[in-house]
Amino acid sequence: MSKIRVAINGFGRIGRVVTRCWLDDPDLPDVEIVGINDLADAEQMAHLLRYDSVHGRFPHEVRLEGDTLHIGTHAARYTSIADPAQLPWKELDVDIVLECTGLMLKKELAQKHLDAGAKRVLLSAPPKGEGVPTIVLGVNEKTFDPASDLVVSNASCTTNCLAPLAHVLHEEFGMERGLMVTVHSYTNDQNMHDSPHKKDWRRARAGGLSMIPTSTGAAKAVGLVLPHLKGRLSGYAVRVPTPNVSLLDLTVQTRDPVSVESINEAVKRRSNSDLDKILRWTDEPLVSRDLLGDPHSCIFDSLCTQVADDHLAKVVAWYDNEVGYSYRLIELAAYVGRHI
Repeated sequence: MSKIRVAINGFGRIGRVVTRCWLDDPDLPDVEIVGINDLADAEQMAHLLRYDSVHGRFPHEVRLEGDTLHIGTHAARYTSIADPAQLPWKELDVDIVLECTGLMLKKELAQKHLDAGAKRVLLSAPPKGEGVPTIVLGVNEKTFDPASDLVVSNASCTTNCLAPLAHVLHEEFGMERGLMVTVHSYTNDQNMHDSPHKKDWRRARAGGLSMIPTSTGAAKAVGLVLPHLKGRLSGYAVRVPTPNVSLLDLTVQTRDPVSVESINEAVKRRSNSDLDKILRWTDEPLVSRDLLGDPHSCIFDSLCTQVADDHLAKVVAWYDNEVGYSYRLIELAAYVGRHI
């Protein structure tokens, strides 16, 4: 079987972490990263792949020879081209482009990768506008249409944590509505020092010094992958001064009566069966640092489950907002590639 040929556009946090996950995932022998495009200097990007302040030193050799970036025993062509329509995807016979710049989120912009010769495009963020389906592995990947879904979104890291958990709660107990808060590590969308922000005055403040309430589209996006919950979930984010690993606090109203024991048992059972790569269950008293590098989308903290009046429940889950999400992105690329 021929390999699924993947290119990355945007070699920032997610682009580089995806590369790490790709080499560490034993289930992806049929995936090959053949192209990387970023406007930043190639030598500097190679250095940032070798050394990561959050995830540590890259365990594989990284070296640049001309326009070829050698990563372990693999080689990818490195380009710095601003217009995606001019990228060498046809020449490289690219099957899937991982669009990781955060800029090409409309279907017509992502179309430029298809015009350049790629067969499919995966967005590493929620889409803007209409016409781009959202896929969350473990929840709705069977809705992927190989014939018509040329551009697909992998949703956000928070949606990848929230959706599997909401999916389980609904299937097991009839989740009727919910409110969520994500206690989220700071990201590149914040400032390290007070400076104007294009959308949010709170995110204009120094991200390493304050807890910062802000918006999130994660709850709304769950309605895209679980239509029966459309309009029934809402929430917000609190950005906190940690560099990685976030926490989801979800309060739900259920149709069926629940208890702490019944919720914990149901989630544990599903984590050991159909959602074993997506959902992890723990009964250890963990803190965020303990989850650094965890490949699951959702790490359910059974010690935090609470129930009031049989139909109101609070559940808590952790997620490495870089690593867990990046595993799903490259695995979704493999899933799409195997179906086209």
